[in-house]
This record gives sequence, C-alpha cells and structure tokens, in this order.
Amino acid sequence: MSETDAAATLPADARDAFKSPIGPVYTDAAALLADATPPIIAVGDVVTYHLVDAGQTPAVAVVDGRTERDAVRPAVRDAIPEPDLTVASEPGTVSVSLVRALVDAIADADATVVSVDGEEDLAVVPAVLAAPADATVVYGQPGEGMVRVPVTDAGRAEMRERADRLETTAAFWRLVD
Repeated sequence: MSETDAAATLPADARDAFKSPIGPVYTDAAALLADATPPIIAVGDVVTYHLVDAGQTPAVAVVDGRTERDAVRPAVRDAIPEPDLTVASEPGTVSVSLVRALVDAIADADATVVSVDGEEDLAVVPAVLAAPADATVVYGQPGEGMVRVPVTDAGRAEMRERADRLETTAAFWRLVD
C-alpha cells in the first residue's frame, strides 16, 4: 500500500453520520480552552487560528488552507505556524500518509503542524482514536463553531462507531490502535 493510498474512505451513504458534532460546540476559544485538557490536537485551519489567537498553540494542528471548500482568509493563513510537513489526502478520504503523520505528530513532544494537500476533514477520526487518554481534539463544525472532543473511553467509542461507517484498511487500524 502506497503512502498516498486511502487508509479510510467516507462512502456516500455514511456522510450523514459525520454531520452531527461528537462533543460540545463552542464559539469562544477561551471558553473551549478552559474546558480542554492537553495535549490539544486541532483539525482545521479556522479552529487552529482561533486557538492560536487565544494564546494556545495546539500540540498538533492539521490544516489544508481551506474552510468550507474555500481558501482561508489571509489573516487565518498567516496566524497558523508554518507547516512542519505536508502530506496528500484526497477529499473524502484519510490517506496512509496523513494517518502516519498524525500518529507521529501526537507522539512528538514538539508542536507539529501537518499541512494536507487535499482535504483534512476526516483527520478527526484518527486523531481521536490515536490521541492519548485525556487529550482534547478540536475540530470545526460548519456554521456552528468548534467541537471539543475529550479523548475518553466514551469519546473513543463514539468515534470508533463513526470509523466503522468508513471503508477502512488494515493499515488504518494498525496505525490508530
């Protein structure tokens, strides 16, 4: 299996399962951070921007330069730290290289920004599954705000249910387990 191959793909009939937030939704980054426990893993440019703007650089940030299919505003792009690495992942998928980069970044003591050439939306799935217990994963909920997912047994179980709706490969599970 190639690094650019899909480790997980979202089938059309499972899209609705990913539309509802998996945790509380916040519109204020300071309030979210008050409830978050480190390490904080951010999925999305606007989420990362709001966390950085509130004074918290995420331990891991996964960005793609887009929000709701449009390029992010220059102010958002400029506030996000320079990427440490770039991986490819097609829309509606999570590539092997993205999962591997995410797992490696989570294990790294230094803050890491992973830039995705393609789309990072589904990176929340391996982020929650691979994050250490009690970490916080934050992702954007279009039109609503930022979703805080506490990495607990319950949070992982709910994300695993969603992951089961994906078409996954053995490589996906090997990397996140």
